[in-house]
Amino acid sequence: MAPQRFHEQFDHIQRALPDVPLAMGPDDSAEFIYEKGVVLARDGEEAQVVEDAVRTHFTAAPDLVPDHVRRAGPQANRSGITRIRVADPGEGAPGTDRAVAGALRALRGAEDRAGRRLVSRNHVVHIAVNACPGDEPVPAAHHPNPAVANAADDQDGAVGVLVIDTGLTHDYRSYPPLARTEGDAQIQETDEYGVLQQYVGHGTFIAGLVAAVAPHTDVTVRNTLNDAGAVLEHEFGDKLFEAVEQGGWPDIISLSAGTSNGRVDGLLGLAAFMEELRTKPTLLVAAAGNNASAAPFWPAAYAALPEYADAVLSVGALRSDGEFGACFTNHGPWVRVYAPGERLVSALTGFDTPVPYVYQHSTYDDCRYGFAYPCTCRSPHHTGVLSERRAATAGKPDQVMFEGLATWSGTSFATPVVAGLVAAHMTRHGESDPRAAARQLLAANDEFAEVRGFHVPALHPPTWRSVPVAQLAAPA
Repeated sequence: MAPQRFHEQFDHIQRALPDVPLAMGPDDSAEFIYEKGVVLARDGEEAQVVEDAVRTHFTAAPDLVPDHVRRAGPQANRSGITRIRVADPGEGAPGTDRAVAGALRALRGAEDRAGRRLVSRNHVVHIAVNACPGDEPVPAAHHPNPAVANAADDQDGAVGVLVIDTGLTHDYRSYPPLARTEGDAQIQETDEYGVLQQYVGHGTFIAGLVAAVAPHTDVTVRNTLNDAGAVLEHEFGDKLFEAVEQGGWPDIISLSAGTSNGRVDGLLGLAAFMEELRTKPTLLVAAAGNNASAAPFWPAAYAALPEYADAVLSVGALRSDGEFGACFTNHGPWVRVYAPGERLVSALTGFDTPVPYVYQHSTYDDCRYGFAYPCTCRSPHHTGVLSERRAATAGKPDQVMFEGLATWSGTSFATPVVAGLVAAHMTRHGESDPRAAARQLLAANDEFAEVRGFHVPALHPPTWRSVPVAQLAAPA
C-alpha cells in the first residue's frame, strides 16, 4: 500500500509555507492542518480574555505574543481576528503540537460562561484537491466533459461568477470557451526547469467548467489561493473580502477550498465574512471536500446552519457514472447536492505551448477508502517525487506533457458544475436572484444518486457524458 496522500500533501504545503510551522490535528491525527503554537480570537475584549486565560494556564510562558495582523489601508483586518502565540512553534517534533490543544482546553470554562466560541486553531484553508486529492490531472485529447452547452447570448444581463482559486494560466484565452473569462494571472506557473508547478491550472480548469455549463456567463478568477492552494485561516477572511470587493459582490461565488476543524460551528476567521455574505445578494457554491468523511468541511458546511442555508450551497462529487458518490467525496446531511466530479475534462493550461508536469503523489494499488470500483485512487498509475521520500522506489518520477485539456477529479470540480447550472438557470429563466435560482433548480430536480446508502439530490448537466465504471480500465 502506498503512503497516505494526506501526509504527502502535508509536506508539500509545509514547503509552500516555509515560514509557518504546521501541525496535523486534532491531536496529531490527519484530519486538518493548522499553524503550530498559535490560536485565534476576536479582536478586543475576547482576545484579552484568551490572552489572560492562556497566561494563567501556561505560567512558564511570560513571552506570550499577540499579533493583531494589522494591514495598511481602510479595509485592514476586516475579519477582526487576533493571532496569539501560545508556544514556541519550534518546540516538539515537526508536525506535532501539544500547546495549542492545551490552550483550547484552558478556554473551555470561559467559553461555557460566555455561551459562545472564544478561541480557535489557525487552520490551513486549502483547495479541495489539496490535502486529499481525488487524483492528479491526466492529459486529455478528447472533447471537454461536460461539453460546451448551446445558449442564447445575453451581453447586457450576463450572470457574474467569481472563482476564488489559484488564478489563470498565461495563455488561457487560447481555449475558446474562456473568451468571456478574465481575472488574475497564476503566479509562477513553472519552476526553474520549466516544469508546471503543482495545482497550477486548478483555477483555469474550474473556469473552463463554469464556461462549459453556462457559456454566456461572465467568469472572473482571483488568485487568492496562490501558495500551493493554501492560506491560513486568519488571512482567508480578509482575502475573501478583497476578492469580492475588487469588482463588487458577484451573483455567484464558486469556491473549491476549505477545511474541517473538528467542530460544528464554522471557522472563527470567516465569521465576519459569512455575516456580511448573509446581507448580500450573492450565492456561495462551495466544495464539500475530498476526505471521504462526514465531518463538516467549512465553508461548505455553513449550508447546514439555518442562518446560512439560503446563502450557501454545498456540493459533493458523483463518480463517473453519475449514479453513486465518488469514493473520495465528503458526505452527510450538510452536503446539499451532488454533481459529477470524477474524470471531468476541462482546460488545465492554454493551447499555445506544451508544458511538462511531474506527478507529485503515489498511486494506490486499491481504493484507499475500500471501494471496489476502479476509482481515482488508482489513477494515474505512477510514483511521484513526494513518495520517493517515504518509500524506496525505482526510476525517476513520471513526467507528462500538457497541451490544454486534462482529465481531473474532485469536489473542486463538481462545485463549478453546480455554479454553472445555477448561472444557466438564471439566464434561461430571467431570474436575477441567484439564491432563488438555486432553490428553483433543486425544487425542480427529480434526479438522485446513492451516497453511502442514502439517496441524495443529484444534478447532471445536459452536456455531461456519463462513463459506466465497468468501462474504466484499471491501472496496469
